[in-house]
This record gives sequence, structure tokens and C-alpha cells, in this order.
Amino acid sequence: MEDEVKDRITVVVITHNRCAQLLETLASMTALPDAAPIVVVDNASTDGTADAVEGRFPSVRVIRSPRNLGAVARNVAVREVETPYVAFCDDDTRWQPGSLRRAADRLDAYPGLGVVTGRCLVEPALTEDPITPELRHSPVPGPDWLPGPALLGVMAGLSAVRVRAFHDVGGFSDRMWLGGEEELFALDLATKGWWMCWDEEMVIHHAPSAVRDPRRRRQLGIRNTLWTLWLRRPLGSVLRRMVAVLRSAPFDRATFAAVAEAVRGIPWVLRERAVVPAGVERGLVLLEESQRNSVARRYVG
Repeated sequence: MEDEVKDRITVVVITHNRCAQLLETLASMTALPDAAPIVVVDNASTDGTADAVEGRFPSVRVIRSPRNLGAVARNVAVREVETPYVAFCDDDTRWQPGSLRRAADRLDAYPGLGVVTGRCLVEPALTEDPITPELRHSPVPGPDWLPGPALLGVMAGLSAVRVRAFHDVGGFSDRMWLGGEEELFALDLATKGWWMCWDEEMVIHHAPSAVRDPRRRRQLGIRNTLWTLWLRRPLGSVLRRMVAVLRSAPFDRATFAAVAEAVRGIPWVLRERAVVPAGVERGLVLLEESQRNSVARRYVG
């Protein structure tokens, strides 16, 4: 049975200068009863990450990127996998026993399912991530066969993805780099007819890393959210959601910088703009109330 999982799903991890935490994550992931092959893309770390992984975990494949590709490093890894599914795992998340098998079983059983996203418990108290109510009670309508609440957004570090669906949309956009990059990816999957759902029993633990620049992460999140709005939503929704997004952010230099960065991208955004189909837009509108009230969608830091 263990080999059966290894033949179906590959774990993909991207990392940058978080060597110690990554090693802890890999120790956990390689010890799972349903452990799967692991590909790590090291985003030009300067802390010896790649050497440490190769020394401690010879079974893990390490791809050394000469520059920090952000989320696009996942695209590099997925091109190399031989299994039909991939499970994305951040360097500070750890899939729990049985969850990789459950993800593969779900994707096996439902050919129209492109992504299954699990339940996140935040260490050390193992409380549910604040985004959980939005996923558990998603109002997005889905087909009767869907094995969980239908989603129009995913969290990469908590999700397993059908490789064919991933390639169908070209993976993650190199425009976004990192920070909310999943939103555009999910909308493009939905546009292509792929379904996404949440699975309560697929559990991933998250030990948020202290090695991060929260202000820059906030800037990227705001910028990428605005770009995704401008790229995929009709004008009325763009204006309505822009107000909500900017109201949720601090009125400071970081927010102004994010908006300025987004505005500089308008020329390419207009060239690449492709509004989602009406059915997808209806689902997005249904999500707006929960997004407005969400404590997980406040741009702070």
C-alpha cells in the first residue's frame, strides 16, 4: 500500500533561507506511513539549505534554483514529477498521517476534481487556521458528485493538485511571484472547468515561520490581489472588491507602495485581461460577504 501512494502523488516543497525549519519538515514528511517522493526547490538560499537536505535526506530530490523564483519554483518541480498528482507542502507545513493517501484517493475517485485542499491546524496549540470557516462553509455551488464544499480559491501549502489540471493552466503565474498567487491559479482552473473542494479529514499542520518580511509579504498580497481582480473580474466587481481590499489594509506607506506597484503593471494587465465565465463570477460574488468579514483576509504586517 505504501508503494501505491508513492506511485500516485509527489510532495513538492519550495524554500528560501529556512534551513532548520525545512529539515524538521522533511523529517516529519519522510517518516509518514503514507510517505511519498519529495522534490525540494531551493530558491537560491544562502544558508546552506541545499547541501543540508542532500546530506540528511538522500532520498529527497533537490533542485537548486540560481535565483529566487518565489511560487514559480513549484512549476519547475511539477515539470519533473512522474506521478499524476502533486501535494504542495511549504517549508513550515507538515501533512499528517493518512492525508497524502486521502488526497490521492479523492483525486482518483473524481476525475473532474483538479484540487483538494485540507484542514489547517496551527501549531503549537493546533487551533484551526482562521481561513477554515470560509472553506468549510463555502457558498460556491458545485455538482452533486463533489466530495466536499466547492472552492474558488486554494491555499497551495494545504493542497493536492492533479498534474494535468496544473499544466492545463500553466501553473502559477510568474507575474505574481509570491503572495496570494493561488487566487489567479484557482480562477484559471475554474475557467477551464476543473473543480476544487475542501476536505475536512485531510489535515496539515502549520508552524508559521518567523523568517519572513511581513511588510513585503503584505505589499505582494495587495498587489497580487489587485492584479487578479483587474485580470479576471468584470468592471463592477473590480470596483467593489478594490474598495473592500483597500479598506482592510493599513493606511500607510507599505499599502501605497503596493498600489503603486500594481498600477505600474496596468499595461500588461490590460494585454492579458480575460474575464472569467459568468458561472465562475456568480460564485465569486457569493463569496464576497464571507471575504469582507474574514479575519484571515486583513492585510496587516
